[in-house]
Amino acid sequence: MKEIKVLVFFLSGLMLSLTSQAETLSVVKKRGLLHCGVSTGLAGFSSPDEKGLWHGMDVDICRALAAALFNDASKVKYISLNASQRFTALQSGEVDVLSRNTTINLGRDTSMGLNFAPVVYYDGQGFMVRKKDKIKSALELVGASVCTQQGTTTELNMSDFFRAHQMKFKPVVFESNEEVNQAFFKGRCDALTTDISGLASERSKMKNPDDYIILPQVISKEPLAPAVRHGDDAWFDIVKWSVYALMEAEELGIDSKNVDLMLKDSNPKIQRFLGVIEGNGKSLGLSEKWAYQMIKQVGNYSEIFERNVGAQTPLKLARGLNALWNKGGLHYPPPLR
Repeated sequence: MKEIKVLVFFLSGLMLSLTSQAETLSVVKKRGLLHCGVSTGLAGFSSPDEKGLWHGMDVDICRALAAALFNDASKVKYISLNASQRFTALQSGEVDVLSRNTTINLGRDTSMGLNFAPVVYYDGQGFMVRKKDKIKSALELVGASVCTQQGTTTELNMSDFFRAHQMKFKPVVFESNEEVNQAFFKGRCDALTTDISGLASERSKMKNPDDYIILPQVISKEPLAPAVRHGDDAWFDIVKWSVYALMEAEELGIDSKNVDLMLKDSNPKIQRFLGVIEGNGKSLGLSEKWAYQMIKQVGNYSEIFERNVGAQTPLKLARGLNALWNKGGLHYPPPLR
């Protein structure tokens, strides 16, 4: 009898676990709309245009997810969140996925109830100063006032940097990213610190971007990735493999322009990726054409990068670490099979 009770308890726990794992996908499908947490406005990553339409790398990740889920990249509601709001919004279920220039670190991964998908942008923290101040190195910022955002890893990294080099400084902190940037550009502090992509983003908005320089020192590792809640492995799998699929498409030479032609390719890797050979979709609980829809409607990783932050955009960011593994970068998608 005791063994039967233990078995019943085990099976009940297993059923609850399976129910939990399927919960987000079920809710999103029933709603017919993906709730995506984004920034309050970071050019190149997530920002609204004059018509209120959102654009950027982080936005395109959610568009790709919507294409995989609904065969329609437009079925996304964007919810703008500042640094202090973002994790609570995800934990509470206000958003289904956080796609908002957020750094993976141990504390967030373990104590905040989050799971991070693959890195979508490898970044690092730096400093921006005015060219007229003739500062050439972050090591020259002794006694400087530095603007940054409160409650972020940026604030902690800044303190670590100055402490490690035994340099005095004056932190000037604000709650919102917009307040931080306005303070710097209005001359309230000598330097601005955040991820280098963020510095490039803010500089690109200025009428006179050449008046500002990003110093050469990179003081931290900032792997930026989408996040979901702990305890929902089925949903985590969808987000994780959708990000990998964007990179795999680039590696296979599949893009939004040739994807229809590629349906006829005899390469089994390509057939499997595009759902001609079935299996991947079923494993994720999605249509077999989930990856095809992502690439057709949004594009592969290279297209997303170049469209939003690449050399032909105001940010003018090089691929660098964000190139594929076979081109000197860090992006290495596991086999999709």
